[in-house]
Amino acid sequence: MTKGCFVYVLGTRTDAGARSYIGWSTDLDKRLAAHNSGRGAKSTRGRTWQLLYAERYLTRTDAMSREWHLKRDRAFRKTLLANCFE
Repeated sequence: MTKGCFVYVLGTRTDAGARSYIGWSTDLDKRLAAHNSGRGAKSTRGRTWQLLYAERYLTRTDAMSREWHLKRDRAFRKTLLANCFE
């Protein structure tokens, strides 16, 4: 059985407000740990992130396509942050 790929949305709360980050991975726990330890994407370093949302896909191509669309859906990100942090 194939494990699949995940598209995820991370969130963090700062003095300036809530921030989000969208990415994809084959292992959500490992990827979240990498972001929180400073080994993740450069824009996530120095913050503590929590998983807000995830979707599972059978192929890397499908996951990357969905990631691309979610990164451009500012309304979705704003609603998700508002529901999780306020």
